[in-house]
Amino acid sequence: MPATIQAAALWGGMLILLLFALSGAAAGRRRHHRIAIGDGGQHDLALAMRAFGNAAEYIPAGLCGLILLAFLGTPPALIHTVGGLLFAGRLIHAVAMFYQRGLSMVRALGMTLTWLSLLISGVSLIVWSVL
Repeated sequence: MPATIQAAALWGGMLILLLFALSGAAAGRRRHHRIAIGDGGQHDLALAMRAFGNAAEYIPAGLCGLILLAFLGTPPALIHTVGGLLFAGRLIHAVAMFYQRGLSMVRALGMTLTWLSLLISGVSLIVWSVL
């Protein structure tokens, strides 16, 4: 199997497991509060829902970028860079959502890493598609 596909698969698996963990955290808080729909005014549930929701908004685009980079045969180091930045960004952002209130530099760092991964992925896809 090409190293590029393996690199994309590694980060794809890690990102999917992160989504799974965040989904489980939200579901666990739903069960704890016995709330089936919405957040029922429970702040901790709302935070868990947003941590999962934010990840679910960004990870699919990142995964698409990783897969396309792998299909283009880009260097595995590029795929590891994009995947690592995206994973770190989403993890840092989620942890900050759970443990920090209000505006957070840590959460901003998570978003910055996420955006950086998407920017690198998008630009790289364009460059490698015309080479």
